Amino acid sequence: MRKKEMIKRYVLCVVSLFILAFGVAFTKVGDLGVSPISSVANVLSIGIPQLSIGNWLIITNCIMIVIQAILLRRDFKLYQLLQIPVSLLFGYFTDFGVWVISFLPPESYVVRILYDVIGIVVLGLGISLSVTANVIMNPPEAAVLAIAKVMGKEFGSIKTFFDLSCVTISVLLSLIFCGKIAGVREGTLLCACFVGFAVKLFNKLTKEKVTAFLEK
Repeated sequence: MRKKEMIKRYVLCVVSLFILAFGVAFTKVGDLGVSPISSVANVLSIGIPQLSIGNWLIITNCIMIVIQAILLRRDFKLYQLLQIPVSLLFGYFTDFGVWVISFLPPESYVVRILYDVIGIVVLGLGISLSVTANVIMNPPEAAVLAIAKVMGKEFGSIKTFFDLSCVTISVLLSLIFCGKIAGVREGTLLCACFVGFAVKLFNKLTKEKVTAFLEK
């Protein structure tokens, strides 16, 4: 791969993180639940508000990196530690996004749903661009890939199990820290159902053009 193309891909990776963070921010401010992958961090930010959702995303993502290292052992390559700065950027970008969007607080349930819909669309774009960049995986997806490799299972099957596990853990944590189910609501279900469709849509609309730009 040429140096110019590599630089473009890393820049696109950072841009995709910024977009992804705003997708999470929209669902966070809508307060109807975030995506399954971010739900643990969201619940912890509610139950332990001394740390923001961005801080908790950094912590949970770093835990995912540790899980990869434990599972893969010698197969865990040094370049995969680049997931650490990716986690830091994603956390900081998410807090920035929440700060920006919080100036437009939702005033009704309909507006909250609209925020979730916007969040789903933005998440779909961010994930699509991240996949197209193809340089560094986000820690949760990388952890899913590591689990799938160790268990000899398909990525899609493990991904479904992983998302369900995240939601289950989030519910348990909300009961422990909040005394009720908080941070996991219908928005979480909407994200689980429709983010994948948004990714497929943006892949059809943008992947070919973005790939051509990267390889130019």
